[in-house]
Amino acid sequence: MRDSARIQTAIELLQKMQESSRIPMDNTLRDYMKNRRYIGSKDRKYIVELVYDVVRASARLGWWLDKVGLEDAPRARVIAYLMLNGMSVHDLTIRFVDEDHCTGVLTNDESAAIKKLEGQKLSIPDMPEIIQAECPEWAEDDLRKIFGKDFVLHLTAMLEPAQIDLRVNTIRLTVEQAQDSLAKDGVETVKTKYAPAGLRCLDKPYMSATKAFHKGFVEIQDEGSQLIAHVCDVKPGMRVLDFCAGGGGKTLGLAAKMEGKGIIFAMDNSTRRLEKGRRRYKKAGIHNVEVRSLEDDKNRKWLRRQKDAMDVVLVDAPCSSSGTWRRNPDLRWNWYGPTLEEITLLQAEILERVADKVKPGGRLVYATCSLFTRENEERIDKFLAKHSEYKLLNIPEIWPKGTECPVSGPYLRLNPKDHGTDGFFTAVLQRQSVTDNPADIPKE
Repeated sequence: MRDSARIQTAIELLQKMQESSRIPMDNTLRDYMKNRRYIGSKDRKYIVELVYDVVRASARLGWWLDKVGLEDAPRARVIAYLMLNGMSVHDLTIRFVDEDHCTGVLTNDESAAIKKLEGQKLSIPDMPEIIQAECPEWAEDDLRKIFGKDFVLHLTAMLEPAQIDLRVNTIRLTVEQAQDSLAKDGVETVKTKYAPAGLRCLDKPYMSATKAFHKGFVEIQDEGSQLIAHVCDVKPGMRVLDFCAGGGGKTLGLAAKMEGKGIIFAMDNSTRRLEKGRRRYKKAGIHNVEVRSLEDDKNRKWLRRQKDAMDVVLVDAPCSSSGTWRRNPDLRWNWYGPTLEEITLLQAEILERVADKVKPGGRLVYATCSLFTRENEERIDKFLAKHSEYKLLNIPEIWPKGTECPVSGPYLRLNPKDHGTDGFFTAVLQRQSVTDNPADIPKE
């Protein structure tokens, strides 16, 4: 494809996203490309990266378009992005041509605007902090309380594209053996800093083409996500409940640590998501996972009978996913599901539902991929206020031996700036005694 056609395709995708604001960006991109097999891999890479880059710069591009007097629209955003990332007036002009499947020539207003943008930078000191940080207005107060004087530094760290992290399936081979296998397929990696079974790719390879991925030797999983399973500290022979198991990413990590001994019950309210996990367990050679969908009344009854039965219960709770903004930049500006208030109520309900399933001495591990204290610290505080049988464990004191602990406080709170991971929160609670009168679901 010519550059003009690539640029026009990116504009069309941005227009589709604008028209279908209730559909996540990655779904729109996937569906668009699925129906256009003729677009080559290099062209796809250019188009997708341009779309992501434009969305990552939403607030700053809007600011610049207002400054140069150009109407805010997908085409104008792409034009401004290219100019603010070093393209000259001449180079941009020759890419806007009036041919089939191409962009069409620049209008007089566009030509005037790009002359004002030439030589400028996407981010400049004159911008308000909230614009520099690409922070939605609704989130500013909460995030300033969390990050304080480093508000801009933390938010801009979430503007960088995320790396590709892998979790090695240690049931099949060692971390070093996985590195060797990947290297043979041209994928260079380094060991992750905190996750003992983690590897970080030095580039962005097509993992499906590698033997290690095809054979189930590695799974794509952010290092921060791997650490949630790490602090569960499961052992061979345990009974473990992964209550919000979804597609099984953390279930796989737990199963590897249990070395195929004991049992993990993978539960979720979506049979479809659980079926994806079932395929991954088979591929990874995992045989100690029992899948139980909450859509089946028999499994809901089974769950009620599991009082005091589990050594570890992991709640990877539904959340705002704000910690994944660098991977899903559209989430900064669009809500695709329940409101934050509805999400926090659901989180409370889930914790209440599993609170009595942990045996005395066992662990309840609560995790989100959210930045917000309403979904994290406040959620745990409210749970502990109603459940005196639980106590919060201090992460550095319980960190498994052999790896560096990334935090000094009671919670495992991770972020791109400080840890090079997505934004994650984890609290580890230990059950001290059995209560005969479970608390009601908290009203908020």
